[in-house]
Amino acid sequence: MRRRTFLQSTTNAAASAAAFAFTASAAPAGAVPATRHENLEWFSQARFGLFMHYGVYSILGRGEWVMLREAIPVAEYTKLQAQFTAEKFDADRIAAMAVAAGMKYVNLTARHHDSFCLFKTGQTDFNSLKAPARRDLIGELTAACRKHGLGIFYYYSYALDWRHPYFYSREYGLASTNAPWNSARPDYKTPEPSYRFREPKDFEKYIAFVHAQIRELLTQYGPISGLWLDPIMGYYARPELFPIAETYALIRKLQPQCLICFKQGANGEEDFIAPERSLAAHKQGGEVARQVWEKNKNKLPEICDTLQERVWGYQKGDEKQHRGPDWVMKTLDYCKSINGNLLLNTGPLPDGSIHREDEATLREVGRRLKA
Repeated sequence: MRRRTFLQSTTNAAASAAAFAFTASAAPAGAVPATRHENLEWFSQARFGLFMHYGVYSILGRGEWVMLREAIPVAEYTKLQAQFTAEKFDADRIAAMAVAAGMKYVNLTARHHDSFCLFKTGQTDFNSLKAPARRDLIGELTAACRKHGLGIFYYYSYALDWRHPYFYSREYGLASTNAPWNSARPDYKTPEPSYRFREPKDFEKYIAFVHAQIRELLTQYGPISGLWLDPIMGYYARPELFPIAETYALIRKLQPQCLICFKQGANGEEDFIAPERSLAAHKQGGEVARQVWEKNKNKLPEICDTLQERVWGYQKGDEKQHRGPDWVMKTLDYCKSINGNLLLNTGPLPDGSIHREDEATLREVGRRLKA
């Protein structure tokens, strides 16, 4: 569905800041719309959502890409699981805070590039239920969002995995003409003994793992608003490895109403696009990125940005440098100008609590929107 046509009827309703965030139809009242069309219509009016990057990387306090950037070996990184308690992750408080901020939906990292999972899964022991936390954070947050009338999205790292034995190798990614960068694997000085990718056929084992986890996410928690896949650059590096149509068909079969996003897009069948920081095609995707941008550029945009300037997961070095309510209001205005949504990120602290400065900012934004 094309964004201009679809959103034309809602333009007048978004004329003021209050209408921007508080349209009556923007909340699903705890229930996900029954059809994909109705769900997309709700989403087009939601306008403002909460993003959260949380995992074992939060313990180190150096951002969500710390495993890759510091080339931490798999066995060493795995030890962080023993410290993951999530003792102050309060799903009900988070949902209530989102409502107070004028947000209409929440999106949590079910699994990031390091492959640590915040949900019940039979595919790996590297998850929050097998950590000292002993908790299913996705399940808890889903229930809290339903209670507070919020939509719920799950972030899932489809096109990067620094842990799985059969994700494509760093060398194979670098050999792609679509990838002048490489984030497939950390740049280890000595070979990582757990990595087993040798040829493209090996990648099928990774896809089987991914599809099994998508099935778990879409069958364990009831209807959800959408599945938010990432990162598109991992796909653009080696698009021939990813069975996009098969993946999307699985999602549509399990939950027909579930919206699909894969950043700027993979095959043009996405329901909406979610560029980082501004409305633009992906800069490093080459011809693949250009072609899919032409298919998707008029779809509903959701701009994702973060209250920390540089990273999405908690970074201790950013203390007292978080963005404030004035910046959020300007960003909301920008998103309104392109008839899109803002997905605003906070990186919870190692214990799972929301950074005090970010919570204060969100509550102040809510007060301004109501005013």
